[in-house]
Amino acid sequence: MNKLYGSASEALDGVLSDGMTIAAGGFGLCGIPELLIAAIRDAGVKDLTVASNNCGVDDFGLGLLLQTRQIRKMMSSYVGENAEFMRQYLSGELELEFNPQGTLAERMRAGGAGIAGFYTRTGVGTVIAEGKEHKEFDGETYILERGIFADLSIVKAWKADATGNLVFRKTARNFNPPAAMCGRVCVAEVEEIVPTGSLDPDHIHLPGIYVHRLIQGAHEKRIEQRTTRAA
Repeated sequence: MNKLYGSASEALDGVLSDGMTIAAGGFGLCGIPELLIAAIRDAGVKDLTVASNNCGVDDFGLGLLLQTRQIRKMMSSYVGENAEFMRQYLSGELELEFNPQGTLAERMRAGGAGIAGFYTRTGVGTVIAEGKEHKEFDGETYILERGIFADLSIVKAWKADATGNLVFRKTARNFNPPAAMCGRVCVAEVEEIVPTGSLDPDHIHLPGIYVHRLIQGAHEKRIEQRTTRAA
């Protein structure tokens, strides 16, 4: 099957709908699928549930979808860099499901592996555990967390071949692989598409079987917090 598309809007054609759940890769602003996020904004779909480490910043990344009120619920582990995210949550405009960061990553990975749920000690005795099943193993209490099964995954990789094998660069490898795995349809944007067979199999971070559509594009790759010192 041909996985290559000419633009983000073309790659998302036919897969977007109101009320869908989207898993988005990236960590802060590192490795976010910025072209696909902009295309989702332009498509105007609404009432979205988005699972992602955070929600970008006010004017970039997933923050764009907050500005347009297209997100109904966020499943996140961090809120701190987005004032509009905090404002909508505190005012009751946005539903928020907080997750410990490792739990969020494992929920995505579990969904991709077909695992309905798993038990973890993380969050026991906190608000995270409220309303969740508790179970004792070897004298320790664990809570049940459900796998995330998204309608759509959007991710950003460094390199790909035409079959969808992906290579991520440094921190971008954090949430992108599990986010890609848990979507019924996965669309990836990449900086470079190389000839099939040219990637070292030992250096492929995500097999192409998880990736359904690919685009290549130019990326801003904005720095979230720029820290400098005098020379």
